Amino acid sequence: MSAWHGIVVATTLPLRDDLSIDYDRFQEHVRFLAENGADGVAPNGSLGEYQVLTDEERGRIVELAVEAAPEGFNVVPGVGAYGSAESRRWAEQAREAGAQAVLALPPNAYRANDAEVVDHYSELAKAGLPIVAYNNPFDTRVDLTPELLAKVAEIPEVVAVKEFSGDIRRITSIRRAAPRLDVLAGADDTILEALLMGAVGWIGGYSNAIPQVCAKLYKLGREGKVAEALDLYDLLQPVFLWDTKHTFVQAIKLSQEVAGVYGGPSRAPRRPLDGEERAQVIKDMELALTAR
Repeated sequence: MSAWHGIVVATTLPLRDDLSIDYDRFQEHVRFLAENGADGVAPNGSLGEYQVLTDEERGRIVELAVEAAPEGFNVVPGVGAYGSAESRRWAEQAREAGAQAVLALPPNAYRANDAEVVDHYSELAKAGLPIVAYNNPFDTRVDLTPELLAKVAEIPEVVAVKEFSGDIRRITSIRRAAPRLDVLAGADDTILEALLMGAVGWIGGYSNAIPQVCAKLYKLGREGKVAEALDLYDLLQPVFLWDTKHTFVQAIKLSQEVAGVYGGPSRAPRRPLDGEERAQVIKDMELALTAR
């Protein structure tokens, strides 16, 4: 199975109360995921709060993920950055650390046009690792449309796309426009629909908290067992909806705590959830836990 297939968990980052990184807990989390149905991890994504890490912290996270990963468990670090040169440096660091592939946003501080997006991925390709392009038009203001992905797919190193637009029609549109690319589900709250439309992987967030349940849903979806999958999905989708809210980091970390998995605080500018949001996340997560 390719490194980007199956369930690749976009890992949260365990912080202590003083907001320093608990590296031991991070490695424990990687091993926990490997033992409970996940196929790999994607550290240093948005859920991993990469934007507020120092270079030293960010590099160390990749090294420790590779070190903790058992044989056959893949590490696909996020290499998002303001510019192409910086993204390439993070891709090179991932290669040197022993990662199997990278997850790459378009430039995320500049609304690049199509030619600039293709140039960006061409620059990343020089690092020599397989690239999973990441379409998140909400954060980057760049939409990797099927037509643009057809151009990006001409770069041999670009092997897949994490699709996070929320438009489930994109799955089949991308498969038509860029049939060489694997399409991966990127939003937890459309995971079943994406699997039924042909997605071959899931880079998600709630697998941090309930990996075994997510693995069961993934298997049912891939096997086309719709009735069984829907019964499970009905329990999970309320909490999965938090994956696409702007407070998704805090919500998923709180959900981990409800599930008995360490989540911890987040770094500024993120603040803890307010009373109403916190209560709703707990309620939705408790419903999800009945699926265990």
